Amino acid sequence: MGTTKRRSPLTDWTVLVPVVALVALVFSWGRELPGFAVVIVALCLAGAVLAAVHHAEVVAHRVGEPFGSLILAVAVTVIEVALIVTLMADGGDKSASLARDTVFAAVMITCNGIVGVSLLVGALRNRVAVFNPEGSGAALATVATLATLSLVLPTFTTSKPGPEFSTGQLTFAAVASLALYGLFIAVQTVRHRNYFLPVDTSRDADTGRDADVYQVDDHAAPPTDRAALLSLGLLLVALVAVVGDAKAVSPTIETAVAKAGLPQAVVGVIIALLVLLPETLAAVRAARRDRVQTSLNLAYGSAIASIGLTIPAIALASVWLSGPLLLGLGPVHMVLLALTVMVSTLTLAPGRATLLQGGVHIVVLAAYLFLAVSP
Repeated sequence: MGTTKRRSPLTDWTVLVPVVALVALVFSWGRELPGFAVVIVALCLAGAVLAAVHHAEVVAHRVGEPFGSLILAVAVTVIEVALIVTLMADGGDKSASLARDTVFAAVMITCNGIVGVSLLVGALRNRVAVFNPEGSGAALATVATLATLSLVLPTFTTSKPGPEFSTGQLTFAAVASLALYGLFIAVQTVRHRNYFLPVDTSRDADTGRDADVYQVDDHAAPPTDRAALLSLGLLLVALVAVVGDAKAVSPTIETAVAKAGLPQAVVGVIIALLVLLPETLAAVRAARRDRVQTSLNLAYGSAIASIGLTIPAIALASVWLSGPLLLGLGPVHMVLLALTVMVSTLTLAPGRATLLQGGVHIVVLAAYLFLAVSP
C-alpha cells in the first residue's frame, strides 16, 4: 500500500504569495513604475489581501474572539498610519488633507460598507442577522465621539483659520483619542468581553428570545501554537505588502485621478478601499459562518483604531511635517457622518437586523462614494 507524500506548508500559496508581494514591494519602492509593472504589483496586492485574510482567520481561531478581530484591525491600522504619514511627508501641501480624507473614508467604509455587507450576508443566511447590541453600541458610541472630536470640531474652532486645530487643540485630540482607544480595548478584551462574542443563531431570531453567547468556536479544532505563530508572522508580512504595494501604485492612482479631473479626496478614498480589503473579506466570511458579531467587531474596531491611532500619529509627525494639516470636514461630509451615526444607532439598538438595514447602510456608502467623485 503506497503512502501519500505530504506537501510542505512552505509551498502553500498562503505562504508564497505574501513573500512574493513583499519582494515586489522591495523592487518597486521609490521607483516610477511602467504600466506592466503596475499590473504586476496590483496582482501581488490582491494576492496579499487574500493571504492576509486567511492568516487572520487562523490567528483568530487560535486566540478566540474578540482578540482575533482586534489583531487584524490593529495590525492593518498601524501600517495604514505609516502609509498616511509617509505619503504626507512626500506630498507637500497637496497632501494637507490626506489624513482627513483617508480616515473619514475608513469610517464610512467600515461603518456602512463592511457593516452593510455583513448584515446582508447574515440576513440572507438566516433571515435575521443577530448580534450583541451592548458591545456594538458601545463601539459605535466610541466611533462617533472620536470622529466628532477629530474631524468635526476643527471646522468650528477659531484659534486657527481654516479647518485646522491649533497645536494645543491637536495635542488634546491626540491624547483623548488614545485614551478612548485604550479604554475601548480594555472593555472589549477584559471587563465586558462577553459583549463582543458571537451569538448563537441556532434558534429563530424572530421569536424575540435572547440569543446565547458562543464562548468558544466549536466548529473545528484550533490550530497549534506553531501554526498560529507562523500565521501571525505571515499576516504581518502580508499586511506590510498590502500597504506598501498600495503606496507603490499610488502615483499611478494620483495621476489617473488628476487626468480624470476628479477631486484630490478621491485618492484618500481609493487608499482606504485598498487598505481595508482584508477586513472586508474577513468580515464577509465571518458573516457567512453566522458570526455577524465578529464582522461588527472588525468594522467598528477598524474605525476606532483608524481614528484613535492616526490622529496621535499625525500630531506627532506634525512636529517635522511642513505645511498645513487640514482635519475639519466640509458640510456634505458632516451630514453623511451624522446620517451614518443615526442609521447605525437604529440598526444596532434591537440586536438583530434584516436585509433592509443592510441595504440602508450600503446606500449611505454609495452616496458617499458618488459625492466624493461628484461633489
